[in-house]
Amino acid sequence: MTPGLCPITGAPAALVQEVSAGLLRGLWRRAFGVAPTPLPQGRIGIYRAPCGLVFFAPAEEGDGAFYEALYRRLDAGGRVRAAGRDRAEYPHAAARIRAGDAVLEVGAGAGAFARFIPHARYVGLDPNPGAYAAPAGEVRSESLAGHAAAHQGAYDTACAFQVIEHVADPVRLAADMVRCLKPGGLLMLGAPVWPSAMTAIPDFVFNAPPHHLSWWNAGAMQALADRLGLVVEEIRPLPPVAAQPLIHWMGRLSPVKTDPDGPWFAARRSWYAALAAAFALGRAASAMLPFPRNAAPMFVLLAARKP
Repeated sequence: MTPGLCPITGAPAALVQEVSAGLLRGLWRRAFGVAPTPLPQGRIGIYRAPCGLVFFAPAEEGDGAFYEALYRRLDAGGRVRAAGRDRAEYPHAAARIRAGDAVLEVGAGAGAFARFIPHARYVGLDPNPGAYAAPAGEVRSESLAGHAAAHQGAYDTACAFQVIEHVADPVRLAADMVRCLKPGGLLMLGAPVWPSAMTAIPDFVFNAPPHHLSWWNAGAMQALADRLGLVVEEIRPLPPVAAQPLIHWMGRLSPVKTDPDGPWFAARRSWYAALAAAFALGRAASAMLPFPRNAAPMFVLLAARKP
């Protein structure tokens, strides 16, 4: 992808801020105890495209060593796997799937979505399904590109939940999913939304490369659908689920909040202290307070149909 050009439309994007790779590397090591590989050297730009997409450039997708170390650190007590069983998008996406539909899920993990659609024929793709003790449905270790070449026009629905923000080329991911759809088939994509509690936390490196390479909103989802020639049925903002309260409370209780239009990362002692305080306060609130019913949106779900 070309730095400074929107990865969806190719239009010039505005540079919001530059952040040093050294700062991100230090944040990853201090906050999560992992090496963020690969991470470009020098400075990384954070751009805002006219469609609303915020993206990092240059940026590379996290490699296997990074994700293995990150999820090993996060998954103490099975927290990550438990959270993956309850995503905000699942019930809304499941309501659109008919009995007998052939459904493809990309980045399926343990195939938790399959439990929401027992009436459908489910296939999941994940690079490491063996990492999950008891995957639901049929989860295959296949690349999306290879699967699309062998199963063109095979599915009624293709979906990916909180996957597209991890890839360097979101158009290619979505286009390969569309190749798998029958004419009239449904594409559903979910992603963390910008701005949100997640982007309000200063120096929140979990929302940065090599983990998250782009931040989405309704405008960006519409632009992606337009690029692929899809007919949008709905773009729905979604609040976090009660099973995943920590980031909501961190964003709400952080003593310092970033401006919605940036900057979001800085080598400031006050920001480091605010990040630590947000984590401590967020953990306490998650354990002690009921999850609010009026929580602000943290995700966005696109449902668009192939002509």
